[in-house]
Amino acid sequence: MRLLPSLAALTLLARAALTQPYPTAWDPKLLERPDIKSAFTHLERGFPKQVDEWIAIAEMPGKSTHEAQRAAYVRKAMEAEGLRVTTDSIGNVIGVRKGTGNGPTIVFAAHMDIVHALETNLKVHRAGDTLHGPGIFDNSASVANMLATIRALNAAKITTKGDLIFIGTVQEELGLRGMEYWLQHNPKPDLLIGMDGGLGPVNYGALGIYWTKFIFTSAGSHTVTSRGKPTPVKALADAIDRIYKLQFAPLPEGAVINVGQVHGGVIFNGIPQELFFTVDLRTPDPVLLDSLDRTINRIVKEAADREKVGLRVVIEQKNGAGGTTAQLAGARAHPLVQTAVDIHRALGIRQGMPGAAEAVATGSTDANVGVTRKIPSIAIGRAYGGNQHTLTEWADWPSALPATKMVLLLAATFGDGIRTMPQRLVP
Repeated sequence: MRLLPSLAALTLLARAALTQPYPTAWDPKLLERPDIKSAFTHLERGFPKQVDEWIAIAEMPGKSTHEAQRAAYVRKAMEAEGLRVTTDSIGNVIGVRKGTGNGPTIVFAAHMDIVHALETNLKVHRAGDTLHGPGIFDNSASVANMLATIRALNAAKITTKGDLIFIGTVQEELGLRGMEYWLQHNPKPDLLIGMDGGLGPVNYGALGIYWTKFIFTSAGSHTVTSRGKPTPVKALADAIDRIYKLQFAPLPEGAVINVGQVHGGVIFNGIPQELFFTVDLRTPDPVLLDSLDRTINRIVKEAADREKVGLRVVIEQKNGAGGTTAQLAGARAHPLVQTAVDIHRALGIRQGMPGAAEAVATGSTDANVGVTRKIPSIAIGRAYGGNQHTLTEWADWPSALPATKMVLLLAATFGDGIRTMPQRLVP
């Protein structure tokens, strides 16, 4: 006998509805569609080959600006699936899967580059459910997921009204340069989905990132005659000390500042003629980002002036900030975000930590470039993993399957239009 819900249970459901104000385009009935079932079957049966391809991609050289081998592989795979493929002048590989017409244009971007030097041993080792190797997680996984999605869409003959644009981007690790270039030279898409990051929260914001190099110069001097003469060392030490004394709120709503490099001088017995340090400044708040940047530049100039040494400032990158949670309230309300959250739930994708937010107003991916241009944009995870940007990088290979299914469901959901579904009760 099926029990009717109690008054208390109905009250809980009503309260849950009130805590779920966001529109969603997710329809669980999509999972019953024959073409979607066929696509899932294709992904599941082909998953061992997907993992093999993932490993093969990870073992290709891919340091930023040296992605050519990976790009050639991605292009060949896209062409084999009948996509209209081009490679732009910066090196992005763009595959267009044409829609039937009158639908939104959706971009899926997976960056092909890694941070590791060309001489790095990229050999991948398996240990149970874990893959170990430099670049295996960030971002070789997403490149394999993207190719698997394209094949499954074709195998199941899934059609969309809108064009699906799959981009293997370059130079993401140097400041999202490939994605920035593509958006500068192409019509604005309706949606942008960055395939990057660990499985868990959906990122719908953009962490602003400014990288600046401050170079102090002087005439130099032998140690014996150095007393009282201007030295870049004192200017650098003073500037760094004052920068680290700045007061501001921490991330995720505040900021973080790090001095990552300090270099200069070539001998023990002399004042260095050149000395530099770098600053990595990050915050989602555009006002705070520019304010702290101006303050840091003022502090450094004052230190150089006091010590009477020269100063050169080199801006390595300036990626804009998307906004704080409050500032991005409108972006959170776009159905793209809640739909991705609901697909996570439908596929059983867990959060990284118990009680963690399912959607967060931050991000450090190709999606950032869309966020700052007011394009509805999110970043979704590629697998569970960690230690990215280190030689001990690892990834949980079984988790790439639900991550790939998530991409396919987003393509199928929004490929025919950007819909706002009725509010749902969430148990």
